[in-house]
Amino acid sequence: MPPLPSNTGNIDWQGHRGCRGLIPENTVIAFTNALDFPQITTLEMDVVISADQQVVVSHDPWMSDVICTDPQGNPISETDARSFNLYKMNYSEIRKFDCGRRPHPDFPTQQKIPAFKPTLADVFAKVEQFCSIKKRALPAFNIEIKAQPDWDGIYTPEPSQFVALVLQVIRNFDHPEKITIQSFDPRVLQEMKKQAPEIKLAWLTESPNYEKEFKALGFKPDIYSPYHMLLTEKVILALHKQGIQVIPWTVNDTERMTFLMGIGVDGIITDYPNRIPKK
Repeated sequence: MPPLPSNTGNIDWQGHRGCRGLIPENTVIAFTNALDFPQITTLEMDVVISADQQVVVSHDPWMSDVICTDPQGNPISETDARSFNLYKMNYSEIRKFDCGRRPHPDFPTQQKIPAFKPTLADVFAKVEQFCSIKKRALPAFNIEIKAQPDWDGIYTPEPSQFVALVLQVIRNFDHPEKITIQSFDPRVLQEMKKQAPEIKLAWLTESPNYEKEFKALGFKPDIYSPYHMLLTEKVILALHKQGIQVIPWTVNDTERMTFLMGIGVDGIITDYPNRIPKK
């Protein structure tokens, strides 16, 4: 293992969907478990909207055929998954589905724990309670708004309403300085900038052409958050000169983490907090 770079202590380590490699994703227990690792400074998560306009923490706007079972304990099939559309289900119905007991094919060491999809408000409350009990600093929250144009009105509200619903929860939490909103959908970031210019914004991308994307976005985001294999030291330096932080996803290899720290990233999103390099 190469020596650790000097910026190790300044890295914003983000627990992806809590700590998906260890505990079922986007669940309260995944977020609190991630916080048992002292290096974790931010919890990363995804949100969608229910029929009764609750902000629900979920990667997909439907019940996943990989991780979820119905209230009778039957695994959701790939054929049926999108028929369990969270945008057409009230939250009281959503929480009857289990999304923690099924073995995850990509994460063989993940614990199997009964778990339902929480609301964002519940995550805020449970994390704040956990930190108070553990006498731990409150983490930051990196919240991905899951949207794309062909989902509008079918799986998600259109961006202005989606953003307004998320902001309502954030403002009730009363820690806006702890919040970053991220999205692959430029409309979401444009709408968030309009409705709440004080909120930090992160541009998620799988494209190497950030200059073209920023031009289409209409402004420079606070954070550039690409797939980690797109990054070079030259790209990071160019972004830093523009005052933009660089936080790639999703890095699960310790040597790769060390390399990325060495070329100057500001943070790293990972499924495995237990693989973060030790000082």
